[in-house]
Amino acid sequence: MEAMKKFLPAVLAMAAALCCLGSNSNPALPAVSTIRVPNGGIQPQVVERDGVVHMIYFIGEPEQGDLFYVRSKDYGRTFSSPMRVNRETGSAIAVGNIRGAQLALGRNGRVHVAWNGTHETDRPGVTESYMKKPMLYARLNDAGTGFEPERNVVGSAWGLDGGGSLAADGEGNVYVFWHAPIPGKKGEDNRRVWVAVSTDDGKSFAQEAIAYTPPVGACGCCGLKAFADNQGAVYALFRSATEVVHRDIYLIASTDHGRTFHGNDISPWNIGACVMSSESIAQSQDGIVAAWETEKQVYFAQMKAGEDRIGTPIQAPGPQNNRKYPALAVNNRNDTLLAWTEGTAWKKGGAVAWQVFGKDGRPEPVNGKADGVPVWSLVAAFARPDGAFVVVY
Repeated sequence: MEAMKKFLPAVLAMAAALCCLGSNSNPALPAVSTIRVPNGGIQPQVVERDGVVHMIYFIGEPEQGDLFYVRSKDYGRTFSSPMRVNRETGSAIAVGNIRGAQLALGRNGRVHVAWNGTHETDRPGVTESYMKKPMLYARLNDAGTGFEPERNVVGSAWGLDGGGSLAADGEGNVYVFWHAPIPGKKGEDNRRVWVAVSTDDGKSFAQEAIAYTPPVGACGCCGLKAFADNQGAVYALFRSATEVVHRDIYLIASTDHGRTFHGNDISPWNIGACVMSSESIAQSQDGIVAAWETEKQVYFAQMKAGEDRIGTPIQAPGPQNNRKYPALAVNNRNDTLLAWTEGTAWKKGGAVAWQVFGKDGRPEPVNGKADGVPVWSLVAAFARPDGAFVVVY
């Protein structure tokens, strides 16, 4: 922790500058600023609520590092001292970009975090390393002074590869998602999306169950994204792996607190490879906004609350440059910011780019790009009360 603190003043000074790359001079349009992840961290995840920006990020060796939580009450100009999330040193992973931690806020603003664990769980008779890796969950304690010890929520659905996710609502429900093979089976076509549900703010979790039963498989090294909206519905985006080559994006939704899910294929992509993709979901004034990657391009679409069907997909304008890892934010005017990375690859960093769209889905003359996305990192975004957006990378 002392090593972390010594970097804080310099980082806060950098954040205070709030570089306004790609912003605009028209006050009728939302401005866009950029900030770097505090303390040299990577893989930021951000949630803004009631004037507080909550962020988690990764620091350490990519194969075995640690997670830290900070908050900001001035929309990214300054941040609190970092609080370590994981109790077991080196229990988080950054390799592959999509296996890192996910963040959600639940009832009374409690912070929930879930991530792919690195340390193998003792499973007698099991030899494959990936069949021993836990799906870890931790929550902020009642006093808000630290995180409770992380817990493994996998009961029978072992076989982590790509990333998990989580969602939390205002009624005390917490959902941890991951994909893994049906017990006793192997192969991407036998992978399913699983969900473990808590009804007591993460204090305890029920045995995991298959969230989506149709046999569409799951792309082994791809991430998924979960989200709970302000009406109590919960969603997840994931990439299928039907017959190896049908790696489509599926949207699933539940309106009965995770007991049953319905879903649809929203973006086909035939490719016989694991594309290591991620997704994003955000609340809008009209419902939900979802973003994903297909054929090296990023898209987003609007949908109504509780539904598994989307409106017309909208793609990021301009030439494609290996666009990946989309992030969304929606402001109080119902403008949408779509941010993504360009040029990133295995063990290779890249740039962050962004585009603002009006409430009608048309691109506004507000866009930009900045180099410097580190190796294994992602981008995040949030909106300020004045309608401006902040991109974190």
